[in-house]
Amino acid sequence: MAFVVGVDLGGTNVRAQAVAADGSLQGPLVSRPSFGQEGQQRTLEALSQAVEQACEGRKPEAIGIALPGHVDDAAGRVIWAPNFAETRDGVAYGWRNVDVRSALSAQFGCPVLLGNDANCAALGEYRFGAGENKAQCLVLLTVGTGVGGGVVLGPGSVMGAATGPLLLLGGGKMGGELGHVLIRQGGLDCNAGSYGALEAYCRRDAIIQRARHRIQRGRKTALWDMVEGDLSRLTPKLLTEAADAGDAVAIDIWREVGVALGAGIGSLMNVFAPDVFAIGGQISGAGEWLLEPARLEARYIALPQAFEACRIVAAQRVDDAGLLGGAAAAWAALEA
Repeated sequence: MAFVVGVDLGGTNVRAQAVAADGSLQGPLVSRPSFGQEGQQRTLEALSQAVEQACEGRKPEAIGIALPGHVDDAAGRVIWAPNFAETRDGVAYGWRNVDVRSALSAQFGCPVLLGNDANCAALGEYRFGAGENKAQCLVLLTVGTGVGGGVVLGPGSVMGAATGPLLLLGGGKMGGELGHVLIRQGGLDCNAGSYGALEAYCRRDAIIQRARHRIQRGRKTALWDMVEGDLSRLTPKLLTEAADAGDAVAIDIWREVGVALGAGIGSLMNVFAPDVFAIGGQISGAGEWLLEPARLEARYIALPQAFEACRIVAAQRVDDAGLLGGAAAAWAALEA
């Protein structure tokens, strides 16, 4: 069966796998260190070796690579990626204007597609997940260390000539940074330097900080025993386990985070009018503890028609979102 290789290239690991057009996996999952802080050459070698292992001696139709950063697929280059760096004289210099395509395309004799990991994850969720490859418009929020996102428009959701799903990139190729939509002017700060963005309220560290504050202020909670008094061991997963057991503090925290998330969802509904709004990333493991308050808040912010036309659901392809996103980008290019 014809296949492409989907690649999730991160600062710590690179994962690659052969993927057929229907999303079925055609070979082993390859995972290896990416040496993201050891310079371009070391990382590009790790990438090449991962793809080679995933191919198992076969020739891929294309290779699709999802990675965190500003990507220019037309040029085959990573414009800026702070998760990859080279240390010189004790200073880490992030990737700027790095050619990722040329050597890989020559080695495997096929097209190589590049995309931002969150944007690609949206394309993968559209094709292989909740979008079922037929949604009119799918918006994905990936909630984890930060909050990323992506928007996929079906041909029926735009006016003018369009075929196949369209991944929103924007004129500067930086579209889909949905975690930086403002939900509270002058609110909490986030790593990007703005105040009141969705990411500031829903990212992993912000959630953990809420739990620490509750405990430090003397709230009785099972979380204290779960971490044996060591607050550095708090995780979103433990918060979900505590909520499942009926812990009031954990439930309150997820409600507060869900309300913030819902504010972002409702605002984005008014912009994109999706019929599917998927929540991915590791924080989505909180399930309905997070999604129920998010839906309630989104209802009050989105226009009624926009809200009624949309399903707010957990993403189906969380663990392999980047990899399948890269594969979806590769198949989309081949089918264009």
